[in-house]
This record gives sequence, C-alpha cells and structure tokens, in this order.
Amino acid sequence: MDGLAIERQREDCENLARFRHWEVVETYVDQSISASDKTKKRPAYLQMVADYEAGLLDAIVCYDLDRLTRQPRELEDWIDRAESRGLLLVTANGDADLSTDGGRMYARIKAAVARAEVERKGARQSRAHVQRARQGRPPKGVRPLGYSTSGQIIPHEAEGVRAIYAAFLRGDSLQGIARALSGTQMDGEGLGVPHLPLHSRTVVLERNARREVEGKVPRPVPEDRPWSASTVLGILRNPRYAGYSVYTSKDVRRQETGESRRKALRDNLVKDENGELVLGQWEAIVETDQWWTVQNFLDDPARVTNRSGSTVRKHLGAGLYRCEVCGEPVRTRARYYSCKAGHLNRTRSAIDDFVRALVVERLKRKDLRRRKKQADPEIKDAFSERIAEQRARIARAERDYDAEVIEGEDLARIRKAARAEITRLEAERLTSGTGTVLAPILGTSDPAQAFLEAPMALQRTMRHPHDGHAQEGTAGQEGVCS
Repeated sequence: MDGLAIERQREDCENLARFRHWEVVETYVDQSISASDKTKKRPAYLQMVADYEAGLLDAIVCYDLDRLTRQPRELEDWIDRAESRGLLLVTANGDADLSTDGGRMYARIKAAVARAEVERKGARQSRAHVQRARQGRPPKGVRPLGYSTSGQIIPHEAEGVRAIYAAFLRGDSLQGIARALSGTQMDGEGLGVPHLPLHSRTVVLERNARREVEGKVPRPVPEDRPWSASTVLGILRNPRYAGYSVYTSKDVRRQETGESRRKALRDNLVKDENGELVLGQWEAIVETDQWWTVQNFLDDPARVTNRSGSTVRKHLGAGLYRCEVCGEPVRTRARYYSCKAGHLNRTRSAIDDFVRALVVERLKRKDLRRRKKQADPEIKDAFSERIAEQRARIARAERDYDAEVIEGEDLARIRKAARAEITRLEAERLTSGTGTVLAPILGTSDPAQAFLEAPMALQRTMRHPHDGHAQEGTAGQEGVCS
C-alpha cells in the first residue's frame, strides 16, 4: 500500500516500451486487487480490455504475466487476440511474448502453474482457518463490535451489544434499535441502547492509527452515517457473542447473500470429533440461551418484515397455542383463534385474558419469591448451556433434513425429544430462581405486574403448562388451547 512496488513495475514497463520504440498511451493500475480471484472486479483491467476493443491501443506491456491475469480462461482470450488481431503482449521480465508459438506455450504453462499455486495456497489457508476454528481461537479478519482482534472484550462496546439483545427481546424493532445506536431514535424506541459510532468507520480509524505508527499512508475514512437495520441483524445473528466458534467456507459465503448468509453462520457452528459444538477461547457477551431465543424469534416464519419494522407477533397465542385435537398451532383470523383443520374457533381476547390470568396467579405465589431469594447465581450458566445444547440439536437436525441426510420422521422425533428436555430444564431453572431471558419479569420485586406491563415478545416467552408451573420458554413452545 506504500506504492513503491507499483512504481518499480511501472519503471520497468516504461523502459521496455522505450526499448521497443512504442508510445505509451495509457497506464492501467489495479492496486491491491488480486488477479487470482475471478469474483473480484478489476476496474483498470476492464478499462484496458475496453480500450483495446475500441482500437485505442495495439500493444500491452505488463511487468509479469501473473500481473495481467492468473485465470487461464482470460489468458486464452489474450492469446486469441494476439493470433487473430495481431495484439503485441510482452512482459518486462522477457519471459512471455504472445507473438511467438514458444511464448504462447510458455504463457499457458505459467498461467496453469500460477493457478495451481493459487488453489494450493487457498486450500492451505482454508485448512488453517478450519483448524483455528476447531481450536476455538478468534478468527482472522475484521473484529466484531465488542471484541478486539485478539478476542478480548471492549467493555463499552460489549454493553452496547447486550443492550441490542435486550431491546430486541423487549420487542423493539431492528430499525428502532438502529436509530437508537445512531442517536436518532423516536420517543419510546431503543430505550437503554447507547449511541455508538458506526462500527465500520471505527475499524477504519483504528487501522489508520496503526498505519500512521508504522509510517504508512492512511486509507480513506468512510463518512459517518446512521446505523442500518441490516447491521443490527448481523449482530443478533453472530454466534460469537454467545461464545460459539464458527467457520463458513469461501464457497458458502459466495453463494449466500443477505439474511441467508447470516443464517449460514448458525448452520456452520464448528463441532468437535464427537459432534459437540466448540466454544471459543473468548468470553461470551450474551448467554447461550439468550442467543438461541433471539434466533427463534428471527426464524419465526410469521415474523413481520413490512414497513412497520415489527419483529414480533402481535397476538399472545399466535403460533404458540396448539389445538388439543390435531396439535397444530392456532392461527389468528379476525377476532378469533382457529386451527387449520377447523377443530376450534375461539374469541382471541378471551383466550389471551384467560392465559394471562393463569400466569399472573402463578407469579404471585410466595414459593416463587422464596426460591428466587435462595437462587445460586452459578446455577444460571449450567442451565443456559444445557438448554442451548438442545436448541443447537434442533438446528442441526433441521439442517440435516434440508440436506436430505435424515427423513421427516427423524426430524420430528429429534424435535420432540429436544423440546421435552428444554421444557424440563427450563422448569428446573425456574424452580431454582434463575433465568436470563425473563430477568425483566422474574428479576423484579413484583413479577406479576412486570409480566402484565411487559411487551408482547416477553409475555409470549411465558406459559402455564398442565402441571401448574409457570416457566421460561421460547417463541416456539406449546400451550394447549381447547
């Protein structure tokens, strides 16, 4: 990036042009853009091709053949131009001259060797990245918000990440959280989310500071602009915040775009030789069950993504209550809840009021308050990890089903067993007085009132099963509506 190598190459090419008595009409430079990656755009290279096709030049001098291209297919295009249209193409090191059959043969061999070396280098790098991920070491590349490049927590950014997760679980929209981070939120939006400078700009400023210390020229700094909902979504989808090690291959990154790429992070959680998820050698910023609960909300097929920016369902039982006859989730129609098969049709407001009353009654019991006072703070992490393992088990089974590795009945069996274990663990956790997702309710002096005042997203994480125990859950847990 200091430009010295470019100047050396330019000087050698101009010397060769003078030796051949050629007039230099244009110099094309693509600085720090690899010729080996066919997916990358090389603006100067494309302009050179266009200028040749337009007849503005009839000879090309390049420092070395691999400075022109490392793609055998592109080289053949230049050889065709040399053979059919008289293009003169030579290299400053004198090893390639497309005007002779020997030069063309050498060019083809060199291009093939260069391509093979690129592929070998890519394989070595990919293997190194996989090994690094399986060891739970921080990945290379741009640091995420809240972490340094070495994986150490940056306190004020980590607090921002926790606030983002808490706001989303409260029911705040992605747009509202983005406005809060930008300092432009509306009244009642993104409460508790701090104003932070745009992370991509912060990273460039940090890199420039290091470059100045090294005596290098700083890179252009992007303009300070508001946060986007897409960036917030990327933070909510990132498994690193829950302490998971993840690796996505370059092929997957090329194929996946937008939200599908963020889901790919979850689908590519690194597993050890026993099939268990690998935890990173860094401190998690959010708890594992909290992260999985956010994924459940984001994966909800009925999640609203229209202009309102709402990310949660608008009715307490939609997709949550299940028909006692067929076991299918109920739907909302006008003022009613009904199942797809038509076994039931009940007034929505009456059912929701009934369920809320049951939860409030349970939250008012003295034994709940007594257990909460006796809670062991160390128990929370144990429950959180075990619950997260079951949610990861469901996610792996769903991925295997999509890949046609397992049948639908296998997926149903795994889901049923994992959900039953989640229900048992969450009931046990509530009995011990611990929990993260419902801390805004269970952590208050009056859980019953806090539940009634909570946003719909938090209310939907509570249910009242037949055994009489209220418990912490997810957006996909069942309650029976009959």
